[in-house]
Amino acid sequence: MTTYKEIEITGLKEGQLDLLVGLLSEAGYSGFEELEEGHILKAFIDDSDFDQALLQDLLEPYGTHFTTRDLEEQNWNALWESNFEPVVVDDFVAIRADFHKQAFNTEFEILITPKMSFGTGHHATTYMMVSQMRHLEWAGKKVLDFGTGTGILAILANKLGAKEILALDNDDWSIENATENILSNNCHHIKVKKAHTAATDGHYEIILANINRNVIIANAEILTQSLATGGDLLISGLLQQDEADIKNLFIQLGLTYLTTVYKAQWIAMHFKAAK
Repeated sequence: MTTYKEIEITGLKEGQLDLLVGLLSEAGYSGFEELEEGHILKAFIDDSDFDQALLQDLLEPYGTHFTTRDLEEQNWNALWESNFEPVVVDDFVAIRADFHKQAFNTEFEILITPKMSFGTGHHATTYMMVSQMRHLEWAGKKVLDFGTGTGILAILANKLGAKEILALDNDDWSIENATENILSNNCHHIKVKKAHTAATDGHYEIILANINRNVIIANAEILTQSLATGGDLLISGLLQQDEADIKNLFIQLGLTYLTTVYKAQWIAMHFKAAK
């Protein structure tokens, strides 16, 4: 059974929460819990990936303190579920677990088993990606969801009318969880595949990538080359301080920059391939 590290970081000052979540995401942490109105942050990572010296170096400039404890997989999931609240993205989408019985007056509803996969919709980046997806035309489109996590974005693409969706992730638990959620939402146009990069044999009219700065930069050329003529690229998992670098990178690769949206210290960006 996999063991995880729970890191409790205390002494956060105003404005540090989102910044630290971003930095920890890039360092391999895949789940977060906010306590005491943002003054305490819990972060989770596979025990085999935990590097205490690296964590100390990362947190030192912010004057925070941390403690660690081991957490077995089933306890991790119980904690995740106990802290999962429904997420409503305007009148567009409601994301809930099966134990949430209330009705939502939204166009779409997504049922998620909130296990340890990133992307339950609480995170600002997932919220922004879902919100931005309503502005694209999906009917009959071929879609790539790179870093699918719980499968939320792939599921929404299916509900919006995409004809073929490839959902990639490098994490075994995410593959299992996304597959379960896809079945729960009666989606029939999604293929889930384990992969460590965005490389595929196809071209896609829409590509979604909600991961982190490092992975997006490492796969930027592949993502660009995988876009069909006139295709749309929506990316997030980025902090506001990443905007200029990411914008310049994709422009240099030949894409047209369209928009950036902001939520807290996070951003989501929209690029388009030439027609």
